[in-house]
Amino acid sequence: MAIHASEGIAPARLLSLDFFRGATVAAMILVNNPGDWGNIYSPLEHAEWNGCTPTDLIFPSFLFIVGVSIAFAMGSKKADPATHYTVILKALKRALILFGLGLFLSLFPKVFYAPLEAFEQVRIPGVLQRIALVFFFAAVIFLKTTERNIFRLIIVLLSLYWVLMMFIPVPGVGAANLEKETNLGAWIDRSLLTEAHLWKSSKTWDPEGILGTIPAIATGLFGVLVGAYLRRKDVEAATKVSWLFCTGLVATGLGLLWGLQFPINKALWTSSFVLYAGGIATMILALCYWVIDVQQYTRFTKPFVVYGVNAITVFFVSGLLPRILNMISWSAADGSEQVLSNYLYSGFQSNFSPINASLAWAICFVLFWLLILWMMYNKKIIIKV
Repeated sequence: MAIHASEGIAPARLLSLDFFRGATVAAMILVNNPGDWGNIYSPLEHAEWNGCTPTDLIFPSFLFIVGVSIAFAMGSKKADPATHYTVILKALKRALILFGLGLFLSLFPKVFYAPLEAFEQVRIPGVLQRIALVFFFAAVIFLKTTERNIFRLIIVLLSLYWVLMMFIPVPGVGAANLEKETNLGAWIDRSLLTEAHLWKSSKTWDPEGILGTIPAIATGLFGVLVGAYLRRKDVEAATKVSWLFCTGLVATGLGLLWGLQFPINKALWTSSFVLYAGGIATMILALCYWVIDVQQYTRFTKPFVVYGVNAITVFFVSGLLPRILNMISWSAADGSEQVLSNYLYSGFQSNFSPINASLAWAICFVLFWLLILWMMYNKKIIIKV
């Protein structure tokens, strides 16, 4: 991890990509931090199982953006095989740091007062852990093969996952199925990681499990192909936008069609979900690229760009803050224990209905980090993981 006080935000950056990344991370923070998990507007919740809400599109959009970023960051190095070893080592280092940060979020704060218990129960999969794996494998694949082969590999990965989930019997269960606790992915996670190291809300399956990383890599590679196309100098901007919109529309349609047999499901990261979410992300990026980079309408972009240039940093620290607030407590006048997070939230509860208080808290949380990131951006501070 390195902190850079640069002379300016790199002019070579694709502003629309920073904007899209920032909007995605801000949305992540919004949906991850309601004031009350029992009072949430339905678009800000994940689908119960099959199906897709706007919230379900956030994480795949980020992995898609990771792929686009790889194409821009490593595109000039791909043509020089002599640099590949060094680039791959740097990618591995970054992936290990991201994976470690994800584990730290799972361990915090218990690791400081009950370390043995913390490690015995640490959740090994997670959002940052999946980002780490997708980033590393997508980077290596991008460097070492052609775009045509990447396209073929996406088809192979999605088809392989479909076969595994839909046709391979589950040991101890029987026929292949897509239920929460009895699908093949859940069985693999319990067998290899054990229930103690899975998502604490279930302990029997994990939405960022091992097998689901296969199609998640395909999501990253989807972004790689889009990024490689956007980098081309021999194609006019209008043509790029038209092709990306058409590609996104076709991918979304194919995802919906495949979803009739292999349901769209974010928790399982089904192959149909990869196409559906990747298609939508492609169309959103195409729109952002046309408006921001081509037409140069940029006045509205800064709030999201400041999120975008320090995306991983704000995601990580925003995950720590609620736990820190829950650690700070004191004895109230009536002798009861008062927790800082509850004390702060009570101000929202007294002025809004339960569901609007929950939303208002989440919005204020996003605005709080916006203020900090805005100051960092103005001081040209970018923390690179």
